[in-house]
Amino acid sequence: MGLTNAILEALRGLPPDKQQEVLDFVQFLKQKSSVKAPLQSVRGMCADLGARITSDDIADARLEMWGNFPREDI
Repeated sequence: MGLTNAILEALRGLPPDKQQEVLDFVQFLKQKSSVKAPLQSVRGMCADLGARITSDDIADARLEMWGNFPREDI
C-alpha cells in the first residue's frame, strides 16, 4: 500500500470534524512550504528616490542625536 492510499484509508476512518482538521492542517503545511519572494533591502526600496547619504551625513545625524547624551567614562 502506498503512502497516499494509507493516508486516504486513515482519513476515511475519521469522523467529519476530524477530517476537516486534517484538511486545515494540510492547507497550513502547503501554505508554510510555499516559496516566498525574497525580502527587499531598505536600500533597494529607496533606490529610486535618488537620495545620496554620505558618511559625513551619518556622522552629523549621530552627533545631533547623541550629542547631549549623558556619558560616564569607564
